Amino acid sequence: MSYDWTAPAIEPSADAALAARLRQRIDHLTKPLGALGRIEALMLQLGLLQRSERPRLEAPQALVFAADHGLAAQGVSAYPAEVTAQMVANFMAGGAAISVLARQHAMALTIVDAGVRSPIPGLLGEGALQGAAAPSSARPRFVSAPVAAGTADALLGAAMSHAQCVQALELGRATVSGLPGNALVLGEMGIGNTSAAALLTARLTGAPLARCIGRGTGLDDAALERKRAVLERVAERHAEARAPLEALAAFGGFEIAALAGALLQAAHERRLVVVDGFIVTAALLVAHALRPAVLDACVFAHCSDEAGHRGALDHLRAEPLLALGLRLGEGSGAALAWPIVASAVALLDGMASFQAAGVSTAASSHPAGVSTAASSHSAGVDTAASPHGAGVGSTPT
Repeated sequence: MSYDWTAPAIEPSADAALAARLRQRIDHLTKPLGALGRIEALMLQLGLLQRSERPRLEAPQALVFAADHGLAAQGVSAYPAEVTAQMVANFMAGGAAISVLARQHAMALTIVDAGVRSPIPGLLGEGALQGAAAPSSARPRFVSAPVAAGTADALLGAAMSHAQCVQALELGRATVSGLPGNALVLGEMGIGNTSAAALLTARLTGAPLARCIGRGTGLDDAALERKRAVLERVAERHAEARAPLEALAAFGGFEIAALAGALLQAAHERRLVVVDGFIVTAALLVAHALRPAVLDACVFAHCSDEAGHRGALDHLRAEPLLALGLRLGEGSGAALAWPIVASAVALLDGMASFQAAGVSTAASSHPAGVSTAASSHSAGVDTAASPHGAGVGSTPT
């Protein structure tokens, strides 16, 4: 099927003149050349993204899309499908990991129902919860915009119709465009979504499906084998779904499609996106296939413990900031990495230069004809046009 949906245009952030000025500033801060390692490449990326020698992070937003998967009926998860709705209630009540981390880092948290199947316990109008305190700026915002009550079972047919896929993509775009600030932490919730992510990762990277399938929510060995058998059948059923949006519609889900739309819109607006784990990276594979320059806006938070994530990161030539064995989702890994991103901006803005501080430089600190730390391969940056390495991906060739 040919999709008539057009992804938003994304202007690459490469700017040789600005990159040179940023390198000049970074290299003359009061530190040995390259002493801040990959943080220096992150400084360069943020400056190029914002077209500024003094980038700022304003009103950071944590955004979580939730939806259910019809494929969960095939026993691919250790948890029942109603847990999706129960966890949305937990997000709103402030008891989930992302809820805690968003509060800790003063991020506004928005939860979007993109297609949760079960009623959300205790949820009243405008996202209020029974027994909860009155809404305030510190409480999460709830958006009810379900495409449908969960996707269809991908073993029996396409998870999404063409129209549903486009609706979910546009939901992601519209949600981002309505948020303040210039930085996003993206997350998700959906029982069964590691299955959809595994199928998408294998289809869009060419990796063997078996290498992309993990334990998800904690499957035992027998359940993992059942999951593998089910996903092999799903992949065979949709063998002709090769183009990115065809694969997305075939495998699902609504929250992954919304994430893909959100990633594209954020990059279009030159917002920084801190990419979470396996599910968000699967959505990014779709976005990248449509608009490779989306990577310029992305910082990769961590490499999760889910089987397919490392391969997806390798496909994008991404080097994540952290490797903590996480496999929770929700945007939790991205929120944990947020202080590193914020610190890069603070250091670039607040550190004095050698000249301003009256500190002597090393006699050979800037030898003629030698690349500076911020632009060297040792700092993870290849060229001004490809400021990748500090948690950032580069476009595969």
